Amino acid sequence: MKITREEINHLAQLSNFSLSDEEAKSLGTDLENIIKYISQLDELDVKGVEPTYQVFEMENVWRPDEIQPQEADREQLLALTKEQQDNQIKVPKVL
Repeated sequence: MKITREEINHLAQLSNFSLSDEEAKSLGTDLENIIKYISQLDELDVKGVEPTYQVFEMENVWRPDEIQPQEADREQLLALTKEQQDNQIKVPKVL
């Protein structure tokens, strides 16, 4: 697959890179070699092979949600805040 100079310039622009002509030519050659290397996978016979989504046997370990008893009640906690409104802590807008 031949990579054009316009494609290299487009990639450089997307990556916010400034490339000299020599660097762009070198990058084009490198990308072509990478694509050729990866395209070797197209030659493999993968009939009957299940797709691998995860290499290791990993499993999420979740702890059960448990409500722990608290010594402070709502009024005590709200008393610690600078501002409150409608039994809630009032905080500045964050945009």
